[in-house]
Parts: sequence; structure tokens; C-alpha cells
Amino acid sequence: MGDFKKTGMDNQQPGTYKEVGPRGGAVSNPRIVNIDREDRHPPTQGKGHKWERQ
Repeated sequence: MGDFKKTGMDNQQPGTYKEVGPRGGAVSNPRIVNIDREDRHPPTQGKGHKWERQ
């Protein structure tokens, strides 16, 4: 299982993150974002969703 990040977490490793379900499962039309140094993770589309580094 991956290392999931919650919405609003900052100072994480820069890179591309994909939205996943509460337990790491796939979601329909997931958001894929690029996090730069010192950025915060943006809001997800659903309650309990998290971010997984690609």
C-alpha cells in the first residue's frame, strides 16, 4: 500500500500526485496534480480521498 497524503499537507516531496479513494482505491476521473517545493496538496473531489505520489 502506498504512502497517502491528506489535503492541505505541505512541505512534501515535489512531484506528481494522483487522487485516490480513502483506502487507496481508484476513483473515477481522478485529479492529477504537480506539487512543487513548499506547495500544499489541493482539495480532493470527495470526502476522505487522499493523494498518492506517482
